[in-house]
Amino acid sequence: MPVHSPTDLAKIYENRFSGQSEYRKQVWKVLSSFFSKWISPNATVLDLGCGYCEFINLVSARRKYAMDLNPVASTLAAPGVTVIQQDCSIAWDIAPNTLDAVFTSNFFEHLPDKAALEATLGNAWRSLRPGGTLIMMGPNIKYVPGEYWDFFDHYIPLTELSLAEVLRKCGFEIDV
Repeated sequence: MPVHSPTDLAKIYENRFSGQSEYRKQVWKVLSSFFSKWISPNATVLDLGCGYCEFINLVSARRKYAMDLNPVASTLAAPGVTVIQQDCSIAWDIAPNTLDAVFTSNFFEHLPDKAALEATLGNAWRSLRPGGTLIMMGPNIKYVPGEYWDFFDHYIPLTELSLAEVLRKCGFEIDV
């Protein structure tokens, strides 16, 4: 169960990212170019915790999904992106073995607890095709211990080791 309502999330992120739109677009041009090496243009991709849809709007893929509780995502998604507004720890309305890639950026630390993270990873595992890829990036509390908690909606402290442990538990292989 999410800690913040969709309305709360919209307010938090509007305040946090106000006036940064152009800067964020430039950053995401670089990031999506970098991450595209793991995503075929023929792929079916989900951007998990898509936020303002910067990644999913830029990545080249045959079929695109974006999932977020923030209602703003549906207004920012490009044509052709299917937006799913739901709690990611609840069963996804995506058929098993459908996705070639799940991408997520700076998202797992926002989940309310470790049970929600494990359920979310289980949903990703079920939705990915055999050989599918989970691509993720986010803050590591080991390297930014004080700054990690500067955001009201950070709940789970994660390191590369704790994340690798739960990923393996959920069936994923680690490739860095």
